[in-house]
Amino acid sequence: MTKRPYNRRSEEERIEQLTARIEHLKQRMEQKQRKDGPVLKEMPKLRKVLVRFAEIAMQCERADLSMSTQAFLAGLERTVGEVPDEPRSRGRQPRSSLLALN
Repeated sequence: MTKRPYNRRSEEERIEQLTARIEHLKQRMEQKQRKDGPVLKEMPKLRKVLVRFAEIAMQCERADLSMSTQAFLAGLERTVGEVPDEPRSRGRQPRSSLLALN
């Protein structure tokens, strides 16, 4: 049996891997703090069901349903990644801000 060759990582490679790990942890922390966390958690399940539906539609020669489902899924995935704006209040502005404008 021959020995397996070992490659030592250089300092730069180790730094790159640690930096990537830090970025990954920062992203996880931001996702946990988002209010729409349960929505993001359910997205993979929805994606799986929609992809399966699109495949079944294609097999049943309903390309129109399949393409519509794929387009809907693409739009949904694009908007899920965006952070929603804070809702604007529709009420009156406080008096202090009205006085500051004058």
